[in-house]
Amino acid sequence: MSAFDRPARLSRLRNVLAVSTAALLLAACGSDAPEQAAARTATTDVTAPSEIVDWALPETGAGSASPDLVAGPDGVLMLSWVNSREGRRHVFQFSRFDPAQQRWRNAPTTIAIGNRMFVNWADTPHVQATADGALWAHWLQKNGDAPYAYDIALVRSRDGGANWGAYTVPHDDGTQTEHGFVSMWPQGDGIGIAWLDGRNTVGASHEGHDSPAGHASPGEGRPMTLRAASFDATLRKTGEQEIDASVCDCCQTAAAVTAQGPVLVYRGRSDGEVRDIMVTRREGDAWTTPMAVHADNWVMPACPVNGPDVAAVDSAVVVAWYSAQTGTPQVQIARSDDAGTTFAAPVVLDSDTAVQGRVAVALDGQQAWAMWLREDAAGAQSLWLSRRSPDLATEYERIEVARPQGRGRGTGFPQLQVVDGQAYVVWTDVVDGAPTLRGVRVLR
Repeated sequence: MSAFDRPARLSRLRNVLAVSTAALLLAACGSDAPEQAAARTATTDVTAPSEIVDWALPETGAGSASPDLVAGPDGVLMLSWVNSREGRRHVFQFSRFDPAQQRWRNAPTTIAIGNRMFVNWADTPHVQATADGALWAHWLQKNGDAPYAYDIALVRSRDGGANWGAYTVPHDDGTQTEHGFVSMWPQGDGIGIAWLDGRNTVGASHEGHDSPAGHASPGEGRPMTLRAASFDATLRKTGEQEIDASVCDCCQTAAAVTAQGPVLVYRGRSDGEVRDIMVTRREGDAWTTPMAVHADNWVMPACPVNGPDVAAVDSAVVVAWYSAQTGTPQVQIARSDDAGTTFAAPVVLDSDTAVQGRVAVALDGQQAWAMWLREDAAGAQSLWLSRRSPDLATEYERIEVARPQGRGRGTGFPQLQVVDGQAYVVWTDVVDGAPTLRGVRVLR
């Protein structure tokens, strides 16, 4: 039984349903008129229980997966996804949501379309906004016949996504190898971008993205590397650096911007096959020597396809990640108060054989948020959210957000953003055998 009394809870639920219904109608008709129903404001009592309500997404259609959810400098959320259907070309689309007015600003808008787009459950496209009002996006483009031979395609829109220019490729090695697992962050009117780069792995095996057992390590050739570059508003590359010469082959990277500059997290790979989470910071025009967020010393002979996530506010940074150094899968979270220079000892959020990881984190002035997936022995999945004190010491609330119908990798990597104290969650579900997007709001 909830701590809320029944009449008050029913009243709140009616208000929430009214807001959600209005948002859905506006999204369907594409109206730019302000929503009549007022959005709920966040409560200042962080210990009060949350409410979970459906978040009406735009009409993404059956076959939609690989969601990305980011907040722009104006607080507007950008949702992107890939729609793939049998016999049709892949379509990369996006839509923007205004949390203040609780409405979608645009119907699904196409960024790219094509048969040679590389689509994978773990290596997904992203979007980003910069302070000048431009939008940036990337996807993956096949560059050869090998299963994992693909380039990164980077594009920019000057008019809010209505039109996109020709794409550029951030890397210039020209090899038919793997380039992906991208992170992007705003740098003034330009963009920063980091990726896993396979130029040194020519002749190696990079199969395993789609294997539940993980990604096999290269047989011949050298490891994957981590590289980063900067681009100005004309898509001119203004710098590139190899950050790490040996990284885990197919775990996601993640980036956030602190008061001292960008911070980048990823899964490393030592000579002894230790696959711990690493962090590096951009100072001036260079990246710092990578260091472990925490010395898990997880010896893993193959890539777990399960990268970290990071969020930052001013000089505060939180990083969450999956590991299994004890033999039992677990999700951990750690905090830094000096922009990622050092981290406190991690807090274990969850630990047992059902933990899948695929983490997402958010941070605001009042609390830290962490989300992860579980899958029990029968294959039933559940999506969990933990709200904690900023120092991570106290858990205010643990919520089961959803029970996806999908199984295994079919549900991909859930997405989380927090705006004005409310959490927005998107994940891939599987309905009647076809992927589709679902969303909820966690109301404070």
